[in-house]
Amino acid sequence: MRKSLRAVTAGTLVALLAATTAAPALAAGTSPVQASLDVLTAQDGVPGAEAVVQDGRRTEVTRSGKGDVVTGKPFPRNGSFRVGSVTKSFVATVVLQLVAEGRVRLDAPVSRYLPGLLPDERITVRQLLQHTSGLYNYTDALDLTDPEALRHRGAEPAELVALALAHPALFPPGTKWSYSNTNYIVAGMLVERVTGHPLDAEIARRITRPLGLHDTYLPRRGDEELPAPHAVGYLPFGGKLVDFSDFDATIAWAAGGLVSTPADLDRFYGALLGGRLLRPAELAEMRRTVPADLGVPGAGYGLGLGSVPLSCGVVWGHEGGIIGFTNFAGVGPKDRRATVVLNENPTLADTNGHLIAAVDAAVCS
Repeated sequence: MRKSLRAVTAGTLVALLAATTAAPALAAGTSPVQASLDVLTAQDGVPGAEAVVQDGRRTEVTRSGKGDVVTGKPFPRNGSFRVGSVTKSFVATVVLQLVAEGRVRLDAPVSRYLPGLLPDERITVRQLLQHTSGLYNYTDALDLTDPEALRHRGAEPAELVALALAHPALFPPGTKWSYSNTNYIVAGMLVERVTGHPLDAEIARRITRPLGLHDTYLPRRGDEELPAPHAVGYLPFGGKLVDFSDFDATIAWAAGGLVSTPADLDRFYGALLGGRLLRPAELAEMRRTVPADLGVPGAGYGLGLGSVPLSCGVVWGHEGGIIGFTNFAGVGPKDRRATVVLNENPTLADTNGHLIAAVDAAVCS
């Protein structure tokens, strides 16, 4: 599969959007959402899966498999998990709020805000957020052959950028699209430089506190424990499932380090797409997509936001994958919000397509 569609494998820590496959056959008496989750657990072997759908004031929770394979406990209802690249939607929202305040210009060079950081001074803020900068993806340079060496490693943003800059650019800025986690590490550094505050504090001040997202936060260095209740996040390694719920996710930081819950993500994307976080002009910029090689015909990528065609229309959102968890969260037609989360990463090659099939069932059925 394409590198941009893989979860944590040799060279990738944070995954984006995935290819779709045909929806699973519906067993008699089983809801489409339940059937799609059962494919993920029974056919793909994912330990557990959960879908949380908000439709107006109504919330539906569907679960399959186990949240803990040792105790046999199911997924906790609306438990915490690591959201991976869904973090990018939060970071892009903060940057676009700074644009609305006149403190950042989308088409200004990054060097205006972070002088001397990037060797190519043509790279713009927009190109960071849209993955058209050409910057090498730093996670492709990580050695993931020994996961335990990664558990407590953590990283500072400048270190991650240096990993990327040790490799040549993929293409001149603005000429192509290529998913790179480096873009969002730089975007997080930009937020901190412009505001003078830590990125986690700006996310809290601008997004999580105003929306009442009490279970969403960006961990700092050394904060390794995932809050209870949570499903166990599993890493398949050496023929076993390794509990990787707790680790230092600053190795992903602004590209994928956020912790949240399905209900919080449903609320966030509902507020974002509903215009509660951005003015119409900035939201329109966020939704202005370029064709993106996501393995889904007609898919596109805006500014920290993807558009994926489903059977009933388009879902706007993002997929996230980080060691232990894989998910997709977004908003479909008629403001139907859905988050589907799996407690395993990396997963089998077919699982990303089945994940999108589950999102289709959650949003369209």
